[in-house]
Amino acid sequence: MTKITILGSGTSTGVPVITCKCNACVSTDSRDKRTRVSVLIETNNQTIVIDTGPDFRQQMLREDVQDLDAVLITHAHKDHIAGLDDIRPFNYLKNKHIDVYCEPSVEAALRREFPYIFEEKDPYPGVPKLSIQTIGEEKFFIGDACFIPIRAIHHKMPVLGFRMGDFTYITDANFIDDANLAKIKGSETLVINGIRWEAHYSHYNVAQAIEVIEKVGVKRAFLTHISHNLGPHAEAEQKLPSHISIAYDGMVLEV
Repeated sequence: MTKITILGSGTSTGVPVITCKCNACVSTDSRDKRTRVSVLIETNNQTIVIDTGPDFRQQMLREDVQDLDAVLITHAHKDHIAGLDDIRPFNYLKNKHIDVYCEPSVEAALRREFPYIFEEKDPYPGVPKLSIQTIGEEKFFIGDACFIPIRAIHHKMPVLGFRMGDFTYITDANFIDDANLAKIKGSETLVINGIRWEAHYSHYNVAQAIEVIEKVGVKRAFLTHISHNLGPHAEAEQKLPSHISIAYDGMVLEV
């Protein structure tokens, strides 16, 4: 059994949005308090995070995560990488480097965003200790866990989702071709971005996400990367088919 924890379920601004007084942003429902998207995967012997956004530190503390073996990065936008510096306590307290799995384009972005991490000559003491593991579209293993990359498009940017066993995670996508949709088929659980009801230039809206869910035929699906424009969680979820729910921060799935 693998435990999946939704660390963050919000879009790049999070929910509530600064200065906004809409119904979602002023809601007292804890499910409407959304940090930036990320998931925690816990197998029998591995603890893995997909994306380290600006709220990574808060998410690790909230879920009392005691160890980390690897980070997977879907793409290089700031709401997915900004918290990478906060892997340092795992370096210090566990006395180990953290493997970071990403594409070459993401590695290049990390080197621009965090140049001090990659300084080889006279590095600053105490910087994060990480080991880049280059991936593409071929399957790879972390320990005994097999990951299958799913290529998606985010406006014009190629990004990756990941399938592990019966679980697939797709965020920041507005197009997936048939060959990559085929990689999702057979999954029992799909977490996919469905940012709002209205069309969006770089994300699936709810109707488009549902179309993908129906194409791949999963038993249950959860929408993530949620904008305040979706409205309060309780109201929005009532409008969805019974096998589709809205993810929220702290939600636990067993797959």
